[in-house]
Amino acid sequence: MTEEAISQKAAVELWYGARKRSAQSPVATRATDSKAGQAGTGMKIAIQGEPGSFSHEATLAMLSDAVIVPCTVSADVFNALSDGSVDGAVIPIENSLAGSVLEHFDLLLQHEVKVVRESQLRIRHNLIGISSTLADIDRVFSHPVALAQCRRFLAEHPKMESFAFYDTAGSVKQLVELRDRHAAAIASEAAARFYGAQILWAGIEDNPENYTRFFLVRRTSDARFDMDANKTSLAFSVENRPGSLVTALNELSATGTNLTKIESRPVQGKPWEYVFYVDCQLHTADLGSRAIAALKPHCAMVKELGRYREAGT
Repeated sequence: MTEEAISQKAAVELWYGARKRSAQSPVATRATDSKAGQAGTGMKIAIQGEPGSFSHEATLAMLSDAVIVPCTVSADVFNALSDGSVDGAVIPIENSLAGSVLEHFDLLLQHEVKVVRESQLRIRHNLIGISSTLADIDRVFSHPVALAQCRRFLAEHPKMESFAFYDTAGSVKQLVELRDRHAAAIASEAAARFYGAQILWAGIEDNPENYTRFFLVRRTSDARFDMDANKTSLAFSVENRPGSLVTALNELSATGTNLTKIESRPVQGKPWEYVFYVDCQLHTADLGSRAIAALKPHCAMVKELGRYREAGT
């Protein structure tokens, strides 16, 4: 191995948690960075990822004075909320291109929390570095989903090898700390500003119609439903017999709710049993309670995950 190759390998290994990964089949990675509160005067809000991440941006769009509490993984976010370390959490729940964040559905069901607000954020990816020229860049780090959403740009620049990292903003933080002029990150404009890096190429995502829905989540004891709520998220399971799911959905439809999303997740420890997650638009204030009442006779379990105002309304 040449001296240059050894040096490059050592630089890559400095990126804790980073793994060389094709953008075609990303695999999530973890980091071991510590949590640290960020300046603010309002509620303490946990997010998965670093300051400057899209979750950070979504939080400040909903709560401009929030104190941001970064967490390494999503389980830490919910644990911090459950044990009272924070007042709330902001989590991505669905991306218009990548689909649902399935782990977050499971965590919403497992914890005594409620969704109290929804927001929508336009996701714009940028190539960020500390070098001033693209010619210096031979490695690109970011969250696997971000890499997957920038496949065209990466294919057009084959010199740039892709490495999966635990967070978009975290990859910017790391390259700035290491002063790695041969590395770049894919992240938001806010991340570049926060860590003092440069945007080398703006808007590198494959599809501009890239939006993420975020939930503001609070402990059930602290949750207060919006009086103008026009949407609800429910979780339910049905008996394992023919037609049970169809019957439950028919009953839900009969209440006049408009089903906008349905997702199924396996029940751990019970092969071939599933929990169904649905989002429903509500046309009247009492429709959410009526929908739950309609489901209960036909379901083994029903839980309202939240009742809130639909983003953009």
